[in-house]
Order: sequence, then structure tokens, then C-alpha cells
Amino acid sequence: MNSEYRNTVREVEREGYWTLGRTIPVILLFLVMSYGLGFLATGGDLAIYRFWAPKQEAARREVFEQTKAYRQGMVQELQNMQFQYVQADPAGKAALASIILHRAADFPEDAMTPDLRSFIDELKREQTMSR
Repeated sequence: MNSEYRNTVREVEREGYWTLGRTIPVILLFLVMSYGLGFLATGGDLAIYRFWAPKQEAARREVFEQTKAYRQGMVQELQNMQFQYVQADPAGKAALASIILHRAADFPEDAMTPDLRSFIDELKREQTMSR
């Protein structure tokens, strides 16, 4: 009886190992194939990246443009351009006016100093009068 029990246990062990030896590779193959199909379906995350990257970058830029450093830097740059404009000859003034108005177009007026705001407004008036 004891040897019959041992034989049965050994047989069950052999069958168990045989099943695990077959199931584990099948499961691993299934996982690799599903990953491969997912990779092909998303284009290696390229499709997701192409969709979300511009939106993420736009949000980062919007946050950056609200920082104190950006606003102070832009005001300082516009004031430097204003100083160059005052010293320029008539041909240089026309070119600088175009550049200054282009740079100031996306910058909020409430972030400008009053004298800079009036200078920009004056450039806008001059540009509309010359057309």
C-alpha cells in the first residue's frame, strides 16, 4: 500500500511538472505577443506622444509666460528696444518699430510699465497712420 501511494505521488508530481513546464512558456508567449500587438497598435507610443506632446508643451509655455522672470525679462527687453529706437535713424526706427510691435503683440499690457505701454501705443498709432 505504501509503495502504491508513493507511485501515485510520483506520477502526480511528474504530471504537475509536465503541466507547469508547458503552461509557463505558453503564458510568457501570450504576454510577449500581447505586448507586441499593443506596441504595434500604438506605434510604440508615438501616436500617444504626437497627440499629447503639443498640448503639454502649450501648457508649459503658458505657465512659463506667467512667471515673474519671463515678464521682467520681456519688459527689460522691450525697454532696451525702446532705447535703441530713440537713438536710431529713420530707416532703423521703421525696422525697430516693426520688431517691437511684433514682440509686444503677445505680451499683456497690464504687465508693462506705464511709459512702455504709452510708447507701444504711440508706435501702433504711427504705424496705422503710415498705412
